Amino acid sequence: MENDFEELRKRMISTAKEKIKLNYESEEYALIQAINAYNEAVKSQNLFYERLTEWYGLYFPEINVSSPKALASLVLILNSDREIGREAIESAIGDASKAESIEKKLKDSIGRRMGDEERNVVIEYAKLLLEISDSIDKLELYISAASQRLLPNTAYLTDDKIAAELLSKAGSMERLATFPASTVQLLGAEKALFKHIKFGSKPPKYGVIFKLPEVTNARKDIKGRIARLYATKITMALKADYYTKNFIAEKLKVDIDNGIKRITSSPVKEKPTRQYDSNRQGHGHGRKFDGKKRFNRRR
Repeated sequence: MENDFEELRKRMISTAKEKIKLNYESEEYALIQAINAYNEAVKSQNLFYERLTEWYGLYFPEINVSSPKALASLVLILNSDREIGREAIESAIGDASKAESIEKKLKDSIGRRMGDEERNVVIEYAKLLLEISDSIDKLELYISAASQRLLPNTAYLTDDKIAAELLSKAGSMERLATFPASTVQLLGAEKALFKHIKFGSKPPKYGVIFKLPEVTNARKDIKGRIARLYATKITMALKADYYTKNFIAEKLKVDIDNGIKRITSSPVKEKPTRQYDSNRQGHGHGRKFDGKKRFNRRR
């Protein structure tokens, strides 16, 4: 009896392992990890960039480079053993006019003199920033390729990174494909949604979809409508990506463009103004509305 039970236990464990292995065979889980790694790497890059800008500003306060990778490359060139010329600076930042300006400012810089020990530490820090930037570039290439393989319709309507972020928020393609348009629209806005439910704040109108230029650059009064339009078509694209594998994105894109034209051509809606009767008596009447909503917090 005990031997039978032990044999059954081994078979169940073996079956569970096979199912787990089969579930993780799909590339979607690698894409989820890649987009999460990308977002974390971008945050780290920004922190390193801010620190290096402030740090190297002690020695060269006139430096003004907006790209983290360009800044790291420039710091390495300025502290290399070779002769510093305009061509070397231009190769780092990719801007001839700015390279000329930096070359002139180097001669009359008011920064403090850098010691050898400080130089070595700054160089190592710049190398770290450069490595992070290179890793981000490689992650972008993989995310783009993987999104095109797994979510061709969705990536066509949005872009590779937004498609990957939607997948990351859902957790799997199967789950993402079953979401209604309203859920897809709010993916990435979970905190704002819970805040609305708990405290009565304004409900969110979009999540990850807000990164789309058509939503970001739209008029304030129609952002939500455009986000809803996109969410509806993205939902169709997701189902095609997961179930039918048919490429229908071109037709969906035409529908989106037509819908955006229709929405943007609509007149601007003016917000209704509240009318107060100063003659009425009672608590709250006769006071001017200051535009701020007040909510009674539940206790």
